[in-house]
Order: sequence, then C-alpha cells, then structure tokens
Amino acid sequence: MLLMSSIDLIDTEPVETRLLEQFVTVAAEGSVTRAAERLWAAQSTVSAGIASLERSFGVRLFDRTGRHLVLTTAGEDLLPHARAVLESLDRMHDLATVDDADLRGRVRLGIFTSMDIVDLTGVLRRFRQRHPLVAVELMTSPSGTTGLVQDLVAGRLDIAYTGLPAVPAGVEVAPLREMPFRVFTAADHRFAGRRSVSLAELADEPFIDTAHGFGNRIILDTALERLGIRRRIVAEMNDMPAVIRFASAGLGVGVVPDSGVRHDGAVLELEDEVDPLRIGLAMRTSPEPNRAVRTLARDIVAARVDVAAQPG
Repeated sequence: MLLMSSIDLIDTEPVETRLLEQFVTVAAEGSVTRAAERLWAAQSTVSAGIASLERSFGVRLFDRTGRHLVLTTAGEDLLPHARAVLESLDRMHDLATVDDADLRGRVRLGIFTSMDIVDLTGVLRRFRQRHPLVAVELMTSPSGTTGLVQDLVAGRLDIAYTGLPAVPAGVEVAPLREMPFRVFTAADHRFAGRRSVSLAELADEPFIDTAHGFGNRIILDTALERLGIRRRIVAEMNDMPAVIRFASAGLGVGVVPDSGVRHDGAVLELEDEVDPLRIGLAMRTSPEPNRAVRTLARDIVAARVDVAAQPG
C-alpha cells in the first residue's frame, strides 16, 4: 500500500480540506461534473482543486476511461486517508458543538421519488428551523432502494430509505412503515368485482411493475419464483404510485404494496402469502455518523407513519 508519508510533497503549501472533499467526491461520482453539482461548486473549481492536489503530492490521482474518471493506484491508496481526515474533522466539529442549534455540516438523504413514507416536508422544515447551519441534500436513485443502499454503502449518502428484504453488513435500519401487497386493476377488469385473487389466476395477465432493484419488485419476484409462476411485464415504472395509476387505467394489473395513494380503479386482496414491504431508514454504523446525521435520522423515525391509521 502507498502510504501518505511515502509521497514527497512537490507543492509545500498546506493541503486544504476542501481539496480533500473534492477528491473524495470526484472518486465517488467518477465525474468532475457530477461532483461539482454535489458540492455546489463550479466545474472549473473542482478541476482546479484536483490539479492542485496532484501537484502537491506529485502523483496523478485519476485516469480517464471514456466519460468516467477512475482512480490511479496512487489515488486508490490516498483515498482512504483523505476520507479519514474528513471524518476526523467531522468528529472534531461534533465534539466541539455544545448546543444542537450550532450543528453544522451536510446531510445527504436518499428518498423515494414520489411516495410519502413520513411527513418529510414537515420534518425538514422543522429541522431547518432548529439547525439552520446544516444543509440537507435530497437524492433519489433510478434503481430504487437497491441504488440508494449502494450509494449509502459507498459513502455517497448518509441516510436513506430502504425496502430491501436484507441489507449489507455495516448498515442498520430503523423501521418506518409496513405495506401489504394488493392487486390493482381497472374498474371494468374481469376481476374487479371480486374481493381477492391469487397470483396463479393473474399469471396470464399483462403486468405493470416497478423496475428491477426496487424492494417491492424483489419481494414479488421471489414469491412468483417460489410458486413457479412466470408473468409478462408490459411496462416498468420508477415509482409505485405510477404502477397503480397505469393499472387503474387498464393497461395491466399491478401487484404492489398498498401505500394508500388514491386511485380510480379496483383494489383486491392478494390470496397468496407475500411478505409485506417493510420500509426503513438505513444508516451506516461505521464510520460513526455525525450529530447532524443522527439528529435528522432521529427526527424522521419519530415522524414515522402509523400504518394502521392510513387509508387503504
């Protein structure tokens, strides 16, 4: 391993922590453009920061592969040290902060596109009033909860919603909401007048579902495989409410968790035993999250929805 002490500093000026943050962010994003967007900085500023670090250490940190930047060997060896420095400074700020009103920093929260798990707008409004020095960034993933958890593990997020049946080691999940699977159809569908239906009876129907990677899709695919049922999916959506809308319009049937969203079609109970979608708030256990992250996570969990009180 290439240790920091073994690299001769070409530029003897002190390395600023903002340059380390730029380095870590570019490494996570694989792109100066996306890193600049995350850091709310100009692309030229991030490019100049990386160039400054490379001059300081006398090594190239990134190679370009197509449109992506990949770490060189030296960059891979330096990255954990840069993260450690930033994490240590974060921890020092935590220890030096006596009053919660003085909390500062950034919290990157991964959320679902269009499904309310808690009253997040209310949580964030109150959080900003109490902690005006903390910037909260909301992020989504096109691959649903799988992508959010991957971003969490990679350090691109601090906390995130998850609906995965299992999460990687080093991630803890606080339960937020549990939603049972139900069958959604158009009001004039042949099953619309029934109270319940089985997956076997739906096998020949065209299906609307979320894309691969979403927790509900993983759960239902597992149940269908267990029953030996193959289905035909005619449309894949990036959120569950869209599945219900399209199913209500008669474009196919939707078998998704009932989140209580309004719809114009019919809803039936599912006769098969399918595990409910259990939504939780995921957070890494190492390195220890800073106080701003822990405080927002606590507020979100405190606002969790009482499913029994929800419609549907």
